[in-house]
Amino acid sequence: MVPGFVAVPCFASNNGALPMSQKNNNELPKQAAENTLNLNPVIGIRGKDLLTSARMVLLQAVRQPLHSARHVAHFSLELKNVLLGQSELRPGDDDRRFSDPAWSQNPLYKRYMQTYLAWRKELHSWISHSDLSPQDISRGQFVINLLTEAMSPTNSLSNPAAVKRFFETGGKSLLDGLGHLAKDLVNNGGMPSQVDMDAFEVGKNLATTEGAVVFRNDVLELIQYRPITESVHERPLLVVPPQINKFYVFDLSPDKSLARFCLRNGVQTFIVSWRNPTKSQREWGLTTYIEALKEAIEVVLSITGSKDLNLLGACSGGITTATLVGHYVASGEKKVNAFTQLVSVLDFELNTQVALFADEKTLEAAKRRSYQSGVLEGKDMAKVFAWMRPNDLIWNYWVNNYLLGNQPPAFDILYWNND
Repeated sequence: MVPGFVAVPCFASNNGALPMSQKNNNELPKQAAENTLNLNPVIGIRGKDLLTSARMVLLQAVRQPLHSARHVAHFSLELKNVLLGQSELRPGDDDRRFSDPAWSQNPLYKRYMQTYLAWRKELHSWISHSDLSPQDISRGQFVINLLTEAMSPTNSLSNPAAVKRFFETGGKSLLDGLGHLAKDLVNNGGMPSQVDMDAFEVGKNLATTEGAVVFRNDVLELIQYRPITESVHERPLLVVPPQINKFYVFDLSPDKSLARFCLRNGVQTFIVSWRNPTKSQREWGLTTYIEALKEAIEVVLSITGSKDLNLLGACSGGITTATLVGHYVASGEKKVNAFTQLVSVLDFELNTQVALFADEKTLEAAKRRSYQSGVLEGKDMAKVFAWMRPNDLIWNYWVNNYLLGNQPPAFDILYWNND
């Protein structure tokens, strides 16, 4: 959670292939990790804004009847081709929803898929060529995308992988799926679970590199990792993770650990662990984090005896450290030898999906919500992440957890992201 300000973070068996249910479950972690780490919501998505945009889309059909009629006629022609088996519509190469052979080999399933693809394509074409403003067209496309992705035939019980799984398990997959759904309704706000949260424990199979907390203030703890080489480099490394996530992304497991890699190469390694703020820390701001970091840097230099250090900042931690480095330059303090940033967005254009619903009213509403609650809850930010990429971060899990009855995958990076 982040107090006071919003930091920008940074699926049938065929010719010996894996069964679709297993293949889907194995691919989930990779897909989710790729899309989780690529998102940048700024102010969130209000239900009010979505309803306003949905109403605008509906009214547009009335406002431009001839335009709408042309697209209905075009869809009808494509639908005729689908029914006659003459349509050439196929999913995009990166659309893994229809990878089950039934979607291409079974005539009924193929027509079902092509009807959906034609409908989705025509809706997007209709709104794109309307007389709405560019901003409203983008908002309309976002709403239509939410609708069409939710209505995908792969999300229904008629999904061929789900049907196969049902008969393979004698119906147990459906019962298991209903159980997972009930659990998520109670414990996960109705969102499909992305990861098996019982599969990991920090200190047991996550964050196992030996180290100790050597400094603590109101904002952070400073972890020093125990050297594992006979000699070490004089200049230490301080890693600053994002405030909205936990530090152990840099020490997930022995084979996925920046901390362990640095230690093997003789680098004295320190990592910041940010305090999880509550409403009582609502007044914390960028200055608070920078002052806390300055204290940590002094401790690192004191422990190692070095005159300066190398600094690495990730995501919102990179935003904070970039500001700190600028402060050091302005004050003439030479504390930082080299500065590295990972996925830290220091500047971006507003005409992107990131700020699709951003205007003065929504910005003010975001500020009021932030101040009233004192913090931005991680679960709320995670929902924004998910609904910006629904196929990869929601419907994949809907299919895996509920339709196929599989357990959510056990994947360390997703555990970290959900922690």
